[in-house]
Amino acid sequence: MKTSWRRSALLGLVVMIFSVSLAASTFAEDQAVQVIKVTAKKFEYSPSLIRIKKGIPVILEFSSLDRVHGFNCPDLGVRSDIYPDKISRVRVLVDKVGTYEFHCDIFCGDGHEGMTGTIVVE
Repeated sequence: MKTSWRRSALLGLVVMIFSVSLAASTFAEDQAVQVIKVTAKKFEYSPSLIRIKKGIPVILEFSSLDRVHGFNCPDLGVRSDIYPDKISRVRVLVDKVGTYEFHCDIFCGDGHEGMTGTIVVE
């Protein structure tokens, strides 16, 4: 009977340590996420040059000042609609250094083709 109690206590202790460890690592991961705000308006993104670190999670937080726009970075597989008066968020984790072009993929008028930018992963 004493052995059963000891096993239960040990199991409970192991579960508690695992839970605390998991919560701490999740908290640390959340703290390490970088948030980059990107604003879209006719024919431009601000910023149009986004620098991120390889292997560091990033949240791209999009908003529009005038109308619906799109954000498309095909080489990273990142795509989002951007609405006025609404925040759109996309989580990005890039594991390869490089330069990646992005563009608006929702037509917004003459000048739309110039609505581009670059993500630089260092």
